[in-house]
Amino acid sequence: MTGKRALITGITGQDGAYLAQLLLQKGYTVTGIVRRSSHAGVFDHRLKWLGILDDVELVDGNLLDQSALLRIVQTAKPDEIYNLAAQSFVTSSWQQPLLTEQVTGLGAVHMLECLRSVAPQARYYQASTSEMFGLIQEAQQSETTPFYPRSPYGVAKLYAHWMTINYRESFGLHASNGILFNHESPLRGVEFVTRKVTDAVARIKLGKQKELRLGNIDAKRDWGHARDYVQAMWLMLQQDKPDDYVIATGRTTTVRDMCVIAFKHVGLNIDDHLVIDPAFFRPAEVEVLLGNPAKAKATFGWEAQTSLESLITEMVDADIKRLSANA
Repeated sequence: MTGKRALITGITGQDGAYLAQLLLQKGYTVTGIVRRSSHAGVFDHRLKWLGILDDVELVDGNLLDQSALLRIVQTAKPDEIYNLAAQSFVTSSWQQPLLTEQVTGLGAVHMLECLRSVAPQARYYQASTSEMFGLIQEAQQSETTPFYPRSPYGVAKLYAHWMTINYRESFGLHASNGILFNHESPLRGVEFVTRKVTDAVARIKLGKQKELRLGNIDAKRDWGHARDYVQAMWLMLQQDKPDDYVIATGRTTTVRDMCVIAFKHVGLNIDDHLVIDPAFFRPAEVEVLLGNPAKAKATFGWEAQTSLESLITEMVDADIKRLSANA
C-alpha cells in the first residue's frame, strides 16, 4: 500500500478507467475530475464495467474552468496528476476545431498552471499522441522524430506537449509526456475505428446488422492494449527525472487486416460485409504510424504485452456479450 494520492482528468474515459484500476491496486487514493453532464448513469459506465466506481472519488470539474481546477487540486492534494481529458476524437476536431483547441490544448495549460501554483511538488503526466507525427518524417517514429500533425486534434495535442516541456524546463516541474500510439480495449468509444469494427462484427454475427461501412482501410496504425499502456504512464512518474517517451508496440497493421482478424474470429468473410464509404475519409489522412518504444524499454523496462490478435478478439467477445445481454 503506497498511501499516495492521484488526481486523474478524463477518469471516465478508456485510459482513465484502466489507470484508476491500476492505481487502486497499488494502494492509491484516486480522485477523478468529471465534466458535468445531463446524461446521468452514462458517463461512468467504464468505471462500472471494471467494478471500481465505488472506489474512486468523482468531483465536478472542467479543463476550461481554471478556478475550479485550482480548488480541486488544493482539496485533493495529489502526489501525481494524470491529464488524460481531451476532445480526443480526430474526426470531430475538424468539425469542432475551436473546442478542440480550448479543451485539448489550453486545458492542459490550465492543469500545468494549477501544478505550478498550488502543487509544484506533484508529478505530472500529459497524454500526448502519435497523431502529432501525422505526415511521418521517419519510417519509425521515436522521441526525436519531427512532428507534422494533420488534424486540429494533432495540432492541439502538440501545443499541450510543448507547453509541458516548457513548464518542466522553466519551473523545474516533474512533468512528463507520454507519446502514446493507438491503444484500444473493450472500453474504447464506439466512434473509434477499432471499436466501430468490433461492435459491427458482433452485430453482424448476431444478425442485428448486415454491413460495416469504413473509409480508408489502407491506413496503417500501431495498435496496443490500453491496459498495457497505462502501466507506462505510471512508470514514467516513478522515474527520478521527468522525460518524454514513445509508447507503442513497434508493429503496424492496416485497417483492413485489423478487420480481417475481427471477422475471422466469428467465422465471417470480410468481403461479404465491408463497404467503403467516401463519407468516412478524412480531409487530411495520416497514412502510417509506427512507434519505436526502445527508450521506454531501456529506461523502465516497459514493453507491450498484448498482441493485436488478442486485443481484437477480446473486443469482439466483449461486444457480443454486451449485445447479447441487451437483446
